[in-house]
Amino acid sequence: MSETLHLPESGTKQEVYAAILPQIEAVMAGVDDLVANLANIAAILKQAFDFHWVGFYRTAAPGLLMLGPFQGPLACVSIPFDKGVCGAAARLKETQIVDDVEAFPGHIACSSLSRSEIVVPLVHQGETKLVLDVDSDKLRDFDSIDRDWLERVVSLIETQHFAR
Repeated sequence: MSETLHLPESGTKQEVYAAILPQIEAVMAGVDDLVANLANIAAILKQAFDFHWVGFYRTAAPGLLMLGPFQGPLACVSIPFDKGVCGAAARLKETQIVDDVEAFPGHIACSSLSRSEIVVPLVHQGETKLVLDVDSDKLRDFDSIDRDWLERVVSLIETQHFAR
């Protein structure tokens, strides 16, 4: 396992994702601990893109997400499925992209610096197991490129930790 992240010196968002996906796979290879893998994935995404906040919320009880590994400022500890962007992704079982969090009904403001957000759920056998939450301090910072690549990241997690 490499402990150095290799990023293109200058590249598009797509090129950066393409460079880090195999590195995420390599970091996860042979590691059976979900928390360790989530921690490294959050660190890789934070370093690669300098997002405001990157982390995971795991389903702790029916209808409740609990904070997992993350990179960034302090975070909300628990989020019900009926609150916020994370809750919507978990409840609806589909990726949520929010261009302006202030315009999202029921948004949970864990940080006043967050302006836009993408949340990708990991759904296995019909149940949301966790969500990958990424916040930006810029409006409209996420698009279909982020959706595609972050869904691939979540798919790697599902394959390694849930699809056995």
